[in-house]
Formats: sequence, C-alpha cells, structure tokens
Amino acid sequence: MEKKKSQGSRAKLRDYFIENVGIVLNSEQLRKVAGVSEWGRRVRELRNEEGMNIITHNDRSDLKPGEYILIDLNPLPAFERGISKETRAFVLDRNGYTCQMCGAVAGEQHPYDSTRKTRLHISHIVDKSLGGTDEPSNLKAICSVCNEGASNLTLTRPSSLKLLVQIRRATVKDQLDALRWLMKKFPQQALALKEKLDG
Repeated sequence: MEKKKSQGSRAKLRDYFIENVGIVLNSEQLRKVAGVSEWGRRVRELRNEEGMNIITHNDRSDLKPGEYILIDLNPLPAFERGISKETRAFVLDRNGYTCQMCGAVAGEQHPYDSTRKTRLHISHIVDKSLGGTDEPSNLKAICSVCNEGASNLTLTRPSSLKLLVQIRRATVKDQLDALRWLMKKFPQQALALKEKLDG
C-alpha cells in the first residue's frame, strides 16, 4: 500500500477554502489549517498565483480584518496572477539575493530575528493599487521580516474631498468602475440609497 504524501500548507488551505465556499473564515482557523506561521502568504499565493476569488475586508465592508471568504470557484483574471519565475529570478540576481530594506542575505540567520532564516520575496516599489507594474524596474527583493513590517504600514488616507476631486477628473469608465466597486463593497448602503432616490 502506497503511503499518502502529506499535503503542504498551501494545498491544505486550498482544500479548506473549497470545502467552505461562501463561508466567512477567520485568521485563527486558517493558521490552524495551514500549520505554519506564514499562512497569510499562502493565502495570497492562492489568490494571486492560482486565481482563487478570496476576498477580505478590503473588498467588502461587512467583513472584519482577519476574515476571508472564497466567493466562488471561478478563477480571477490572469492579470491578477503575480510575477513570472523568470522576472523573480532576474530581480533576486540583480539585488544580490539580499533584502533591499535591511540587507539580510537569503538563507542566512536573520539579523533582527535569530529564530528565522532569511527568506526573500519580491515586492513592488510603487504598489499596484497606486499604478505600479510588474516590470523588473518596479520590483525589489525584500525579506519576510521586512515584508511583514511593510504590510503593517499605512499611508496617510486621502480625504473625501481629495478622492472626489480625483473621481471628477477621471474618465466616465473609471468613474463607473469606482461606483461599481463601492456598490459591491457597500451593498446594503447602496440598496438603501437606491430606495431613497426612487422613493
């Protein structure tokens, strides 16, 4: 009888999401299923590399931070799938396999966390949400420790006036895209506003 191979954390998370399509899952559940500290990275890989339609509070207002839902089994468009292996290899080589924030070297003990070896990731210099691309010129190597810190940083949020100025300057198509996104994120408020306008 053949021994069944043990699943990796990404495969475990994939199966768990598929078993729970449409159900709100929290970070504690996902951490237990994955069995690794970097479970969040595995979830991002499922979304960005495999195209799983996993959403968070950034996508829908009724979700709290740390809550995730796999909406359906339809894959996201290919442009959401991340950076090619060739581009990743080029950026790592160009950056000398060192973190561009703290200088830690891949595979060596991390200078700020002696319990971990340095693992490098590829990060955007200008975030994609701000118009950055997946071109090598907009990418840099960054270690797990710095990446975790960077993901906790928040930029100063624009005021409603600044947002409205930008929306007014946008094309009609972009304005409609923004409206659709807002209606999707705030479905109850959109329905209430529609009823108020119709009534």
